[in-house]
Amino acid sequence: MTDLEIAKAIKMRPVTEVAAGLGIEADDLELYGKYKAKVPLSYKSRKPKYGNPKLALVSAISPTPAGEGKTTVSIGLSQALNRINRQATVVLREPSLGPVFGIKGGATGGGYSQVLPMEDINLHFTGDFAAVEKAHNLLAALIDNNLQSRNRSLNLDPRTISWKRVMDLNDRSLRKIVAGLGGTASGVPRETGFDITAASEVMAILCLSDDIRDLKKRLGNIFIGYTFDRKPVYARDLSAHGAMAVLLKDAVKPNLVQTAEGTPAFVHGGPFANIAQGTNTIIATETSLALSEYTVTEAGFGFDLGAEKFLDIKCRIAGLEPNVVVLVATVRALKYHGGVSLGDLKKPDLNALGKGIVNLQKHVENIRLFNLAPVVAINRFATDSPEELDFIRDYCLSAGVPASIVDVWGQGGAGAVELAEIVVEKAASRSSGFKPLYELDDSVENKIKTIARKIYGAEAVDYTAKAKANLRRIYDLGLENLAVCMAKTQKSLSDNPELLGRPKDFIITVREIEIAAGAGFLIPITGDIMRMPGLPEEPASEHIDMDDDGNITGLF
Repeated sequence: MTDLEIAKAIKMRPVTEVAAGLGIEADDLELYGKYKAKVPLSYKSRKPKYGNPKLALVSAISPTPAGEGKTTVSIGLSQALNRINRQATVVLREPSLGPVFGIKGGATGGGYSQVLPMEDINLHFTGDFAAVEKAHNLLAALIDNNLQSRNRSLNLDPRTISWKRVMDLNDRSLRKIVAGLGGTASGVPRETGFDITAASEVMAILCLSDDIRDLKKRLGNIFIGYTFDRKPVYARDLSAHGAMAVLLKDAVKPNLVQTAEGTPAFVHGGPFANIAQGTNTIIATETSLALSEYTVTEAGFGFDLGAEKFLDIKCRIAGLEPNVVVLVATVRALKYHGGVSLGDLKKPDLNALGKGIVNLQKHVENIRLFNLAPVVAINRFATDSPEELDFIRDYCLSAGVPASIVDVWGQGGAGAVELAEIVVEKAASRSSGFKPLYELDDSVENKIKTIARKIYGAEAVDYTAKAKANLRRIYDLGLENLAVCMAKTQKSLSDNPELLGRPKDFIITVREIEIAAGAGFLIPITGDIMRMPGLPEEPASEHIDMDDDGNITGLF
């Protein structure tokens, strides 16, 4: 069966029952039908139900078109932990409609390791993305309104305004636009554009805020541009942050749903890891830690992107420390990194596997840079040969890394029981020792160089003239102590998507550096990465439909 057919066949528990298992009172829930609910922020601050809750971070090798199944493994692991009598909750990001209707599909897992209701989560869910979009675009409208104003003008220089608009769809035609055409009554003409909602600084702020007060403060700290006499202007100068926070009053509360086996799941926030910080909200993670013995969470794309940002940005802000890191790898992805074409990945090829396994090697080394314990989950596909699976597991064991072959798509939690036992063992034996990769008081250039050289394996970092000008602006504004959130292709450890495996002797080129002062980080944009993706030649939307009774087909 397809993922959608499996999801429809599963009998879900009422969300009130799922909540009761966590100790959440039914009267505290804000229900969105029978199977979705929002949980009050107060549960985040409760004394942990389990004295020493464990946090497991799931990441992956560099992604390939063959797919790795990181979210599926995260869900399967949480189900497996419950099968061995460890109370576990999975905490994930919300899907963006861009990939759903584009090329990647939804983000609810697959097979018998899904979060449900799959259709709702992959589409509008509880409206969080819409709220982020509205709050972001409210600020854009207020900026343009101030440019138009005669009596309340801040004297904004429209040439310096960095705030774009956002929408939750892939639309390359909106990357660069001119707004305000049509005469004086229609605004002041200026160049601007659209990013995808997942890349919005408001999305990052939602994910990194600790409470309502912190949310409002961060919204007020959004940098807009300069006045004509070179004074910086922030969202608070437009008195925008209060109304923006009002639009986010429900979105800030974590969403509770369930997995295919009834395991609790918080699905909240939705930034991409290649163009944003790529992790779910601090509020959802802390709520799970307060209510669960084990919290399983994932960070987008490969370890070099989402996990690095999870550790250097999210953990630093929230004071979190993972007890164990699970790295997802597949036979076919490693063969792809070893030079096998997409059409030939089903054929056994130990030689290519041996060449591609250096990508796994580098990501394991990167986990250890943070003084964390790696565990490898080999996500099995039906076309994998036993020899290929054994090759990866034996390689890991020879490198001193525990590894387990999992089948969570076909078996659900039962397919990851061994992995769950390893995670419990590693989490119990791991003493504190996590440390971020860089210090915040390092120079901006040194923070970027540290990530590029240590995590990516780059030889050096080059800056365009525009990026150098951006650096001068950052120092002039006194924002050099912010964290760094690299925007880079997910397809390679380098900034060139064609360089697979473990590239060496390459140079990372920073084209420009955007400021996300409210979120608390800078965004160096490398290579050809875009913060508004485009649709593929054959978008997934062409195969999505609904019959006369409202039954959806083609969603994956």
